[in-house]
Amino acid sequence: MTESPRSASTLSLSARLAGGLVVLLVVGGVVLSLATFAYGRAAAREAFDRLLVGAASSIAASVSVIEGAAVVDLPVSAFELLALAPEDRIAYQVRGVDGAVLTGYADLPQPPAARLVTSGPVYYDAPFTGEPARFIRLTRRFAERDLSGTIEVIVGQTLRERNALAEDIALNALMGLAIGGAAVVLLAVLVVRSALRPLDELALALAARDPQDLTEISTAVPREVASLVGAVNGFMGRLERQFDAMRNLISDSAHQLRTPVAALRAQADLATQETDPDRRDRLIGRIHDRSVSLGRLLDQMLSRALVIHRIDSARREAVDLRDIALDIVEAGDHKLIAPGAEVRLEIGETPVIVLGDPLSLGEAAKNLFRNALAHGRAPIVLGADVKGAQARLWVQDAGPGPSAAVRAQFGDRFVRSAAADGRSAGLGLSIADSVARAFGGHLALEDSAEGFRVAIALPRSGER
Repeated sequence: MTESPRSASTLSLSARLAGGLVVLLVVGGVVLSLATFAYGRAAAREAFDRLLVGAASSIAASVSVIEGAAVVDLPVSAFELLALAPEDRIAYQVRGVDGAVLTGYADLPQPPAARLVTSGPVYYDAPFTGEPARFIRLTRRFAERDLSGTIEVIVGQTLRERNALAEDIALNALMGLAIGGAAVVLLAVLVVRSALRPLDELALALAARDPQDLTEISTAVPREVASLVGAVNGFMGRLERQFDAMRNLISDSAHQLRTPVAALRAQADLATQETDPDRRDRLIGRIHDRSVSLGRLLDQMLSRALVIHRIDSARREAVDLRDIALDIVEAGDHKLIAPGAEVRLEIGETPVIVLGDPLSLGEAAKNLFRNALAHGRAPIVLGADVKGAQARLWVQDAGPGPSAAVRAQFGDRFVRSAAADGRSAGLGLSIADSVARAFGGHLALEDSAEGFRVAIALPRSGER
């Protein structure tokens, strides 16, 4: 079942672009969100780690040696630094050179043993009172007479404030990304609609046309749409030629068949009323001759309509003109059209290749061959050869060729009215000329000592 145009339609270009941008922004947003959260966490960690190292350094600097013992005088500045994160809980511990806790929490988690190889600050994560926390271990070396060894300072802080800062950084970045993405989608839709406006104008121009108007579209369009307009113009040109072929067929049928049919009817009426056998036989002979001529005329008219239809619709392929000439002679139609007429075939061993439609070329050659049989003088020669860059399919007879009046009207569909004698000398030439022009060639009329030759000259193809 054929779908209606509405059900067969697809999403508009604007919707496709908007959908594609939304998908792109969503995927990109997810990636950027992960990257933003990672950056926020790194930035927050670096900022709060500086608070830890500042507090630990202040505490380590406050350790002094009095009478051979390490004494800690906790500085207020250290706790002021840590107080910059009011929502976090803090912990500290100071150990003497013998490992005993001098002040602070006695059960703080210790850094992993693998990190103790460095002499600088050591950062590590560990739980503190059931919450994740960040710690720093800092050492101070004493080498005095009364005290020699390393004092260890550990300062820790929970992660509430730094997690809040990381989320704030990420959310601010994502909010800017969302606003920017929405603006990009809106701007892209507006740009696409503006860019596609010529297509709407083209559609309106086509809708406003008369159904019989198949002339080329002259509406100014962007360069990207020009190929579409060219394809539409080419399609309408082919449609116009098809319509012309149908109009010509109807017109020719009405014009060329009315008189012969009327003459046949009149002669048939006379034959039915004639009592003299001899005169009745002559009338019957005329009716037969008229019928044969009328059949030939109908055959040529239908052949011309078929050829014009196939010129635009048939796929072009490599054709050897020698095969067409051979098929026409082997068909033996000349034995019925002109019994006893001498017919010869002249083809060589060199292929005569062109790009065209075998049926159209065959119809054109048949019409030339039948014209020669009907109007020419035997012997009739049918051949194919190569002359320069042209491949030629030709028919030759021993007569002088058409009259000057016929040649002056070369290419017209009818040279003599079929109403006069039921015959048309120009329709066959018109068919051959149409086929030759359709495939980039021409029809050549040549006089020589051997007689008159009509050749369909086409560009030669290198295909084998």
